[in-house]
Amino acid sequence: MTWTEHTVVREGVRIRCRDWGGSGPPVVLLHGLAGHAGEWDTLAGNLSPRYRVVAVDQRGHGASERRPRDVSRAAYVADAVAVIGQLGLHRPVLAGQSLGGHTALLTASAHPDLLRGLVLVEAGPGRADPNVPAEIGAWLDTWPTPFPSRRPAVEFFGGGGVGEGWASGLEERDGGWWPRFDRDVMVEALTENARRSFWDEWASITCPTLVVLGQSGIVPAREAEAMLQRRPETMALSILGAGHDVHLERPEVLHRLLQEFLGRLADGERPRPDE
Repeated sequence: MTWTEHTVVREGVRIRCRDWGGSGPPVVLLHGLAGHAGEWDTLAGNLSPRYRVVAVDQRGHGASERRPRDVSRAAYVADAVAVIGQLGLHRPVLAGQSLGGHTALLTASAHPDLLRGLVLVEAGPGRADPNVPAEIGAWLDTWPTPFPSRRPAVEFFGGGGVGEGWASGLEERDGGWWPRFDRDVMVEALTENARRSFWDEWASITCPTLVVLGQSGIVPAREAEAMLQRRPETMALSILGAGHDVHLERPEVLHRLLQEFLGRLADGERPRPDE
């Protein structure tokens, strides 16, 4: 099954989406910082026979508006709401990885009646850390762009599914392969996360929630434990041998977990943490 492209416009900002079609319940997928909608292709293709799957290039990323003036958390949330509304996605399950998961979390908090379920992949309420923007900027500075071809990019990003996923977000131009985002936009997008945490928003969420973490991911164990203490009905799992890019490292495991979660929602059963 292949996808078609839609453009959602909100306040003059273009948001591109990959719509995998399907007539089943809708699922919306949000990538992480410096990522792109194509990271979800394997998962979206596997889910699309049973669900209406839409993967979003968030503002500042991929084929969407490259230099939006507003990269606040509220702007990302409003974009997700606009995608859901303009594409007619009635009460979707909203899933996101990393910063996309954070966007999904805030969307569920701000719009409690909008979603049927929430899936966070390597994401949580976080903690204030003023060093994060500089650290991310320094990491982006290590990218040897332009890459001379796609293959060195795949190897730079770690090879395998992770390397392929990251490299597929590059564009070929001017004799090289370049990121489809700007460094300063990525750093600015983390400003609010560096200043504060979002525990009140997490505690206010009412829809069924699945949290999927990598065994060696970036969400500390104490944060995951605190998430469950505040919302004990949350279903949380850790994937052995996986890091931050769970969706690229272990897409088959994530697919199985999502299928089970979506199946329970379809049956009208609230997922339980003890199963």
